[in-house]
Amino acid sequence: MSIFGDIVHKLFGKAKPDQPAPAAEPTPDPAAAQAAAPDTPAPLADVDVAAVMDQLVSESGQTLNWRTSIVDTMKALGIDSSLDHRKQLAQELKYSGDMNDSASMNIWLHKQVMQALAANGGKLPADLAS
Repeated sequence: MSIFGDIVHKLFGKAKPDQPAPAAEPTPDPAAAQAAAPDTPAPLADVDVAAVMDQLVSESGQTLNWRTSIVDTMKALGIDSSLDHRKQLAQELKYSGDMNDSASMNIWLHKQVMQALAANGGKLPADLAS
C-alpha cells in the first residue's frame, strides 16, 4: 500500500461508523482518479478530516499541529514520520524539489496531502483545502 493510501485508510478507520470504507486505495491525483479503471475506489465520502484529526491528536496525548505539519499529521495517524518515509511520500506525490531541503519538502508535502484528501472527497477547513 502507498503511504498516501495508508493515510486515507487511517482516516477511514477513525471516521464515523456509518461512513463506508473504501474498497481499495484512492488516487492522490485528481486527473488520474478520473482516468482510472472502473475498480477505482470510492472517495472519502465526505469524511470530516479536521474532526478525525483533532480526535486523533486528542487521543495521542501529544501536542501535535497537524494543520501545518506533515510530521505531526503522520504522527497523529500513527504512521512512520521519519525522513525516509516522508521522502517516499514525496516520490509518490511527484515532488520535483530538492529532497535534501526537508523544510521545503515538508511544507509542500503537507499542502499536497491536504489537497489530495480534498480531491478524494475529504472535507477540510477552507484554509487547508486550497
